[in-house]
Amino acid sequence: MTRRANPDARASAITESACSVEGDITGPAQALTLWYRQPAAEWVEALPIGNGALGAMVYGGVNREWLQLNEESLWTGRPIVRDREGAFDALGEARRLLFAGKYAEAEALIEERFMGRRIERGSHTYQTLGDLELCFPERTAVSEYRRELDLDRAVAAVRYSDGEAVHTREAFASAPDHVLVLRLSCDHPGGVTFDASLTRCPSAAVTPVGDNGVLITGQAHAIEELQDEGDGSAREGVCYASGIRVVAHGGSVRCEGNCVRVVGADSAEILLAAATDFQGQDPASTCADRLRTASARPFADLLARHVEDYQRLFRRVSFELGTPAPAALPTDELLARAEEGECTSALLSLYFQFGRYLLISSSRPGGLPANLQGIWADGFDPPWNADYHTNINLQMNYWPAEVCALTECHEPLFTFVDALRPRGRETARDVFDCRGFVVGHTTDVWLHGSIIGKPAYGMWPYGAAWCACHFWEHFSFGGDRDFLETLGYPVMREAAEFLLDFLVEHPATGQLVSGPSTSPENRFRTADGQVAHLTMGPTMDHQIIRDLFGHCIKASQLLGTDSSFRAELEEALERLAPPRIGSDGRLMEWPEEFEEPEPGHRHISHLYGLHPGAQITPERTPHLVEAAQRTLDYRLANGGGHTGWSRAWIVNIFARLHDGERALENLQALLAQSTLPNLFDNHPPFQIDGNFGGSAGMVEMLLQSHELLSGQSPEPRYLVRLLPALPGAWSEGRVTGLRARGGLEVSMDWNEGRLEKATFSSAKYMDVSVQYRGVRRELTVEPGIPMVASGDDFR
Repeated sequence: MTRRANPDARASAITESACSVEGDITGPAQALTLWYRQPAAEWVEALPIGNGALGAMVYGGVNREWLQLNEESLWTGRPIVRDREGAFDALGEARRLLFAGKYAEAEALIEERFMGRRIERGSHTYQTLGDLELCFPERTAVSEYRRELDLDRAVAAVRYSDGEAVHTREAFASAPDHVLVLRLSCDHPGGVTFDASLTRCPSAAVTPVGDNGVLITGQAHAIEELQDEGDGSAREGVCYASGIRVVAHGGSVRCEGNCVRVVGADSAEILLAAATDFQGQDPASTCADRLRTASARPFADLLARHVEDYQRLFRRVSFELGTPAPAALPTDELLARAEEGECTSALLSLYFQFGRYLLISSSRPGGLPANLQGIWADGFDPPWNADYHTNINLQMNYWPAEVCALTECHEPLFTFVDALRPRGRETARDVFDCRGFVVGHTTDVWLHGSIIGKPAYGMWPYGAAWCACHFWEHFSFGGDRDFLETLGYPVMREAAEFLLDFLVEHPATGQLVSGPSTSPENRFRTADGQVAHLTMGPTMDHQIIRDLFGHCIKASQLLGTDSSFRAELEEALERLAPPRIGSDGRLMEWPEEFEEPEPGHRHISHLYGLHPGAQITPERTPHLVEAAQRTLDYRLANGGGHTGWSRAWIVNIFARLHDGERALENLQALLAQSTLPNLFDNHPPFQIDGNFGGSAGMVEMLLQSHELLSGQSPEPRYLVRLLPALPGAWSEGRVTGLRARGGLEVSMDWNEGRLEKATFSSAKYMDVSVQYRGVRRELTVEPGIPMVASGDDFR
């Protein structure tokens, strides 16, 4: 249950009292703008803003404006022991039972003697920072109302007319100044009057600051303790502070409790800052310093600094289908048409760039990685604690980072995974009796690597290994050897050490297999009717192992180090059980052909080797591609893709199969069935990974570079494919600034379904293998000199 400081006030903000919106309004001139003809009626209609750490959902009300607030580190809980030390004593018996086909017995043994502590829901969770509410003089009707989010400037705005007066509000979250800025203005002098109040929960302390500010301080705690009237000594969670300072131009300003009242101003700015003690700082003094510094700058300066910082990232990539033009219809109406089968190029371009906007706004260097909801979570008990699920969701959040030229936004993931190593080593040692470090299917800001919960979903020790593959991806796009040597390879090596020790010999085949393990969250039925989850050697396990071991081998060769460890990895790969194709032609998810109680399961884990991995490709493994195709067809025929992130994954998979029509079909389904009015992805409920996966999938349709070319040099070279999955409906388009592995920037123009021009740029000298429509060309790109190829060059 979500509890708020003042839910009745939220209700009145949403219903807008008796205020009606009259008259029509045209759309904004800027094409990359979400816009609406009415205020948000619920959270999933509000518009997100964020600077990586501080975020808000802007409702856009007339009589009452509401900004629901978040700060990335506002978590309950603390580091606690979750591991069952010595649990490895049960592994040998569990493996014996699984090899003997006694799946239910093995699973019961793992649950009883192996799984770690799963704590009560809500005790370790991300929470809202609170709410900023603005109350205005009551209006019964306004006209020409428009609410919008300009993706090019990262500014949310509301405009409406009240008689002859035009009122405007603009909101943005500034990364350079560490504040949220809300400007209110009117084209009639003295037309700005409002009360601004900052609230969280009854236990928060409110302190007026002069005549124009309010500071709130408190400690995050579990939802069950919200009504606690004691001294709060048992509470666990970060200490936080949030504050506002109002700068009014004209009129009067005074502070009353948690409210700042402005009367008759020409315009006013509300500056909001927030901080926690998560990284050891004093929240109140940090807040005060940020507000003091920001309030010394004029609004125009704050806006210019924000836009310059944001556009440095956002404007690296353009994505246009057809002739670019502003959307004539509001975003919610475009979505309604998508539900009826009409998915416009305006909506597709907007959706793509919205994914990039969300990553810039929720993941910046020096901060935490984007969680299950980015940074935007309402209430004190968000779904799944809004934590970090490592069996696809956290990784999917970062699929667009490199290809969409947002490599800096990838950095919080690397910092986070590196910080998981100390406790991950403890779990590897105490629970598995293995070297290296391990992370289970979920973790949080307290950095545990524990294997927790039920075996059905929790007996999956591959979170560290999958995340470690992102370090190689980052290197493969940018070629930063210092990163590889000092951080990338050490993390990958340590994750690989754990897997080397976790592998065991299959008694019947002599091959190496992993386990006990689950194919994430799925289950099977055996011939004798047992329904179980654990096996030895699920397909996904081995695909992740092949990826990580292969990355470590290439990295050690490139760095000229660790030859003995490299030999261990090479020997293990030779003995690792290969993927198998079932009697029905599908790629097998488990080492035996089991019946699936849920054939349309949301996870498609055994296709990891096709995407995001690169072990299955049309040219090198056509038999596995055919098996993967049958697997995907079977999933979809039985209701697969029913969650937003799952449908986004399917878009990427069809792109890797070079099937543009099916990729587009599923992209349209993602928009029609799993996208909320504000373009947030719907699991359901809201979960941000589908947004990121959708944007990444659109790039995969236009540009691929995952196929490693063979060669003698340790320096990796990749095949760059142009328009590999271009659907017929995308007959005309243009993209600039996309990134391919090897450090290549790619821009393309196409018309009537054919490539007209491709431009390649690089910061270093490169020999590049480029393929279009089955024709491969070897090109040379010199640093600082764009190399242009026409479609006629690929004949």
